[in-house]
Amino acid sequence: MFKLRFSGIRYLFFRAHFYSLFLTTVTILSILLSVYVLFRPEWLSFQSIFLFISLYIVISAILSVYIGFYASGSLKSRLDAMSVLITQYANGNYDSYIQSVEKDEISRITNELNELGKKLQNQVKSLQRMADEKAEFTKSAHKAAVIEERQRIARDLHDAVSQQLFALTMMSEAAVRQLKKQPEIAKTQMQEVSQAALQAQTEMRALLLHLRPVHLSGDSLAEGVHKLITELKQKSQLAFRVSIPEDLMVSDTVEDHVFRIIQESLSNILRHASATEVNLEISNRSKELFIHIRDNGKGFDVTNDYERKTSYGLKTMQERSEELGGTFMIRSNKDEGTYIDIRIPC
Repeated sequence: MFKLRFSGIRYLFFRAHFYSLFLTTVTILSILLSVYVLFRPEWLSFQSIFLFISLYIVISAILSVYIGFYASGSLKSRLDAMSVLITQYANGNYDSYIQSVEKDEISRITNELNELGKKLQNQVKSLQRMADEKAEFTKSAHKAAVIEERQRIARDLHDAVSQQLFALTMMSEAAVRQLKKQPEIAKTQMQEVSQAALQAQTEMRALLLHLRPVHLSGDSLAEGVHKLITELKQKSQLAFRVSIPEDLMVSDTVEDHVFRIIQESLSNILRHASATEVNLEISNRSKELFIHIRDNGKGFDVTNDYERKTSYGLKTMQERSEELGGTFMIRSNKDEGTYIDIRIPC
């Protein structure tokens, strides 16, 4: 408290006045003593010098305190107002301002603070406007993404499941007609019906896999992948070998993209590979995230089949990998399975 009391603007004024008083007193005392020693006039004595200096110090000290207190009052009030204004700005009250009529340096600083408040207020309005525009854009983008996904699912249902169900209907009707006349042919047709039904069921499971939540919903990547695979084990005959470190540390964006890539790859395996075993490995290798996905399915000709419409999922996986600055490589041959290697810098 003592330090704060003697470090204010008024203390600076008092100190300046007392310093001036000290210099003036020393100067006058030196002059009077010099006259007294050199000339020894009758009107000047040692007592008169002491009396004069004493009265001068007392009167000048009182006047210094009064003038310093009075002169510093206005300056202190203006500085306090500036301090309050800065505090208001720090609290977000940018519409506060100080009205000043003086034409000195403090008034110039006050006007600059007022202009700063106006600029901050305009910036806040701009940020709020941008936030509103971003919210509207997000809503529009979400709506467009929902519409696009619905159209894609409808197209897949029409191209795959719907056609397979129509084929099932035709083969079932043919088998019923052949049941009494040619039971062997009817038996063969029923076996084809069973295979087509199994294929339709696989297609439907793959589509349902796409309808799962895209995000991990608070789970880590390892937890989300294990939950996904547990669900697939209950609905398919696939055998899984999974290797994911439990302490894998990557950003949320990388986790979401990698989870979506794995989801897409498993959907492709269900729909096209006719596989019985899937290997999934995720690891950190020399400052990169390495993802290896392999199945023992029927494979395909990468050169000729990759550009087909059926490779939509593979293209999506490649695009997601490249969005993260990574590389996507696929190797496959007919009847030799498919290998996917993804490397993402981290």
